[in-house]
Amino acid sequence: MSTPLVSIITPNYNCTSFIAETIESVLAQTYTNWEMIIVDDCSTDDSYQIALEYAKKDSRIIVLKNENNSGTAISRNKAIELAKGDYFAFLDSDDLWLPEKLEKQINFMQENNCDFSFTEYDLIDENSKSLHKEVRIPKKLTYTKYLHHCYTGCLTVVYRKQIAENIRSFLIKNNNDYGLFLQVVKKSNNSMGLQECLAHYRIRNASISRNKMKKIKPFFQLMHDNLHFPYIVVCWFLFTNILIGKLWKYK
Repeated sequence: MSTPLVSIITPNYNCTSFIAETIESVLAQTYTNWEMIIVDDCSTDDSYQIALEYAKKDSRIIVLKNENNSGTAISRNKAIELAKGDYFAFLDSDDLWLPEKLEKQINFMQENNCDFSFTEYDLIDENSKSLHKEVRIPKKLTYTKYLHHCYTGCLTVVYRKQIAENIRSFLIKNNNDYGLFLQVVKKSNNSMGLQECLAHYRIRNASISRNKMKKIKPFFQLMHDNLHFPYIVVCWFLFTNILIGKLWKYK
């Protein structure tokens, strides 16, 4: 298998308690041809300085800072603009990868001529302790199937730059990663799930994603305002996303 450059897209905001562990999980990768682009969104803690210290030690780590606090979508878009890799991978500044994550996933994509891939992941708490919940994923993913449920954890997604050079996140507060990946899957000829747990998703007490009610408005912004589905269709997608999440998501 060839070893193309992988650009790791990492937005950061006030993750001083976690960012070092996140970066260490990248440094521990058995796949070594990567660049990690960290875009700090005007953090008020020490996480930006921690990232800079790592960048001084390893030239593969690139750290930038937004002029103003602008949100995750703008931070991701800035990193994507600067990325030089043949593949884009996504890892938020509080999540973790297992050491063989990139190696297994890039090999999987090359073996299956895959444009877009994602893996299983499990949940950890703020102290990196397992919550004993693992997320299941389908083997194949189509645009229509993806509209009915967000099967992908952002921290597990990798896609080929070639199919999505001009695609960027919609500028909404939440669901912007889902919106980005929906656009990519729509263009992909082959989107597949690698059914192996290769990442840890951190559940934080202050996380936006934990408050389901706060996600409804951004969901409608994504589906209606940005993807232009009628409200009745958006309501159906919201229902199926919730239902599949309740009945199928966890092993």
